[in-house]
Amino acid sequence: CSGLIKIRLKFLNDTEEVAEVRPEDTVGGLKSKYFPGQESQMKFIYRGQLLQDQGRTLRSLHITDNCVIHCHRSRSAAAAAPDPSATATAPDAGDLPLSMGNMMVLAVMVVLAVIWYLRINYRQLFTAPATVSLIGVTVLFSFLVFGMYGQ
Repeated sequence: CSGLIKIRLKFLNDTEEVAEVRPEDTVGGLKSKYFPGQESQMKFIYRGQLLQDQGRTLRSLHITDNCVIHCHRSRSAAAAAPDPSATATAPDAGDLPLSMGNMMVLAVMVVLAVIWYLRINYRQLFTAPATVSLIGVTVLFSFLVFGMYGQ
């Protein structure tokens, strides 16, 4: 009777909050009303579309009574923005940081290189199934490495 509609705001952890809004309200207004101070962190998704235009009204988006808008709270703006002091001391963009994952990739690469060396120089020790398996592991590992580090 007062022109208000109820919208269900659903979060990633399956909790819901009911918002009472007017069809003339904008996406930005909905964010500021229900998430004050966190507007830049909130992302709204309706019918698989990210609601990026903060000026669009709910009516223009065909949001009616009892519709569900999925809400995602992204990382804080301070955490998302790089620290200026950290970029001054950061290594070159081409350098990979030394981590356990990178060390494991390097170790597997060395092991594969040694096994290929043995395969080439000592053929008589490798059967046909062993050679096929070595080829398969090398191809699989290559896909893994290119998937991780390829841009």
